[in-house]
Amino acid sequence: MRNLQTSDFDFWSTIHSRWRDMDALGHINHTSYLSYMESARVDVYIELGYSGIRREMDESTILASMDVHYTQQASHPSTFEVGHRICRIGNKSFDFLSAIFDKEDKKLLCSALFKMVAYNYKTDKTIPVPEIIRERCRPFE
Repeated sequence: MRNLQTSDFDFWSTIHSRWRDMDALGHINHTSYLSYMESARVDVYIELGYSGIRREMDESTILASMDVHYTQQASHPSTFEVGHRICRIGNKSFDFLSAIFDKEDKKLLCSALFKMVAYNYKTDKTIPVPEIIRERCRPFE
C-alpha cells in the first residue's frame, strides 16, 4: 500500500484541494482524502457506464469497509491525481484500490482499499456484482 506506482491504476481523476480541506495545522485534513477518493470512484462508475450511483437504481453499491494509509502531507492549494483499480471480485463484493498522488511531483500521499458490496436499495439486499464491473477487474499477480 505504501509502494504503489501510477502504473498500478486503470482509472484517473484530477482533484483540486479546497480552502476548507485544511485543518488547524495547515495541511489537508485526513477526511478530505476520503472525499477525494469517493468523488473519483463516482468518476470510475461514470467512465464504466455504470448507472448504479443513485439510490433508486436496481443495481448500486454500498461501502462495507476501508483500509487507509497516509504517507505524505499536502497543503492547499494542491492538485491531486486520484487513481483507482478494481482489484478483486467476489460474488457480491469487490475491492477498489485507490491512491492519491501529488500532480506535480507524483509522490504518493494516501492509499486505500475499499470493499464495496453490490446492493439493491429497493429490496435492501445484496446482489451479484454487475457484469460491467466484473469485466474491468485487474487482480494483482
